[in-house]
Amino acid sequence: MDNRRERRLTFITIGLIFLLSGVEYAVILPTIWRFLQTLDAAPYFLGLVLSAFSLSGLLSGPLFGHWSDRTRSTKKIILFANIFEIVGNFMYLMGYSKWLLLSSRLVAGIGAGVSSSIFGFLTRSTAPEDRATVFAAFMACRQAGLVIGPAFNIFLRLCDFHLGPFVINKYTAPGLFMCLLWILLQFVVVFLTVDLPPVEKRKARDSMTRKNQEEENEKSLVEDEEDSNEEGKPLIVSQELMGSYGSVMASSPPRNTTLNQNPSPDSPVSPAESSGVFKNFSISREFLREEVIVLLAAQFVTFFNQTALETMVTPLTQKYFNFGELENSVMYFLGGVVVIAGFLFVRWLSRHVTERVILAIGLCMCNISCVWCLIFLAKPLGGFAWQLTEFIIGVFLQILGLPFVSVAQVSLFSKITAEKTQGFSQGIRRSVGGLATILGPLWAGGLTENMYVMMGMMTVLLVLLTMMLVYSYSRLVEPAAQEQMDNSENFN
Repeated sequence: MDNRRERRLTFITIGLIFLLSGVEYAVILPTIWRFLQTLDAAPYFLGLVLSAFSLSGLLSGPLFGHWSDRTRSTKKIILFANIFEIVGNFMYLMGYSKWLLLSSRLVAGIGAGVSSSIFGFLTRSTAPEDRATVFAAFMACRQAGLVIGPAFNIFLRLCDFHLGPFVINKYTAPGLFMCLLWILLQFVVVFLTVDLPPVEKRKARDSMTRKNQEEENEKSLVEDEEDSNEEGKPLIVSQELMGSYGSVMASSPPRNTTLNQNPSPDSPVSPAESSGVFKNFSISREFLREEVIVLLAAQFVTFFNQTALETMVTPLTQKYFNFGELENSVMYFLGGVVVIAGFLFVRWLSRHVTERVILAIGLCMCNISCVWCLIFLAKPLGGFAWQLTEFIIGVFLQILGLPFVSVAQVSLFSKITAEKTQGFSQGIRRSVGGLATILGPLWAGGLTENMYVMMGMMTVLLVLLTMMLVYSYSRLVEPAAQEQMDNSENFN
């Protein structure tokens, strides 16, 4: 199998992983509140269950990232992590108690931590100028899963049968469905995924191939020239000429010998190289920098607000609009369409403007959304039609800003942190997001009856993040670009 085909199949598999993560979220979220109600769970338990998934992902993300940095092997890490997804969803379909439901999301969340290894792998195997485009494409895959998920949920809610001792109904069917999909994905990973070499090794390999080709062409030209000289060569040759020619040949080593001394760019990581990845690594030097703190703050605020809003949505629609599973599934479907459109637009926009511009656009949208929700959703005004309109505008403005902030901060974070420890760095970034997705549902779950306090905190966080962005805007560029700007300023 040629390298281009291996690369394409590997990226398709990664896209499927993101797709299934979106499908899992979309088929479970619309029904989990009603499921918990059948198990006599209090309203705050919804926040606990949603946060459990993020908690285990928060802890496993840096570990998976560190593992991938040391071994440069992503395939076996994905296979290992998917086992937790399979077991967690199997526990979900059992559905005996609310505590088993909580435990199932904890176990499945461990498998979700593999995204840190995947982002580190993508960082190493893509060029910096293509990174925002690639990240936007894979994030769009997850949103495609959010769109497809509700469509599956429409059919899963019709399930009513027994699978041995387990009752499969509209609440437990999502667990069975996702368990089967993650099992199928294991086979896809085994047969279609390879550990691609880092981009610099790929460039070195291509350069070596071109060099070999040039040497072959040069060698053929020399041979042709020698053949042409042979025709006019005298039968008796001067010893001086022979000695001179021979001394040149004796002092020049064969080309093939020189080439064989170069290490293969596709060779696996040696133990010495693996152990040296973190040799000069300093957490304080890597993460306690102004630009890194701003991007980690963007990660935290974005996911805190997103998960708080998602936790609040289903109780709010039940209270004001009497939405059930079908209506919620349709709502998530439409939301997913909007987000996919946003990611596709960001994918196009990233070729024309820098990440910090995209980040600023996304934050403007999120600020407008939070102010709108604070005014209109905290205490809805008017009749049913007007309240529904207020709800749609507030929620869809929030999810429209999500692609801009997500892609910009992930892509820029991969450029301003060290590439050799990218898996661990992405794990730290994901853990910050995981902490936000823990606190967000807990915050919203306990304040569904006090919307002013809940939305007020979301607005304050966004305003603080916007101020940080404005203050550090000049530093939110690649280190090479920053050095070029500094040199230009010194020269002027």
